Amino acid sequence: MPKLKTNSGAKKRFTLTGTGKIKRRHAYHSHILTKKTKKQKRNLDHFAILAQVDEKRVKELLVL
Repeated sequence: MPKLKTNSGAKKRFTLTGTGKIKRRHAYHSHILTKKTKKQKRNLDHFAILAQVDEKRVKELLVL
């Protein structure tokens, strides 16, 4: 059976932490930033941990 390919979109968007959780970026921080407050932009700048309900789906895309 051939090797499974990693989804290249998921490869760019998600990283694995040392404990096996999946790190993601916040949405809405790439454009139309003039109407967003400083506080909103600052809070969107940090990484977030992916919700547990989505972990299985993303791990399949990353072929883990």
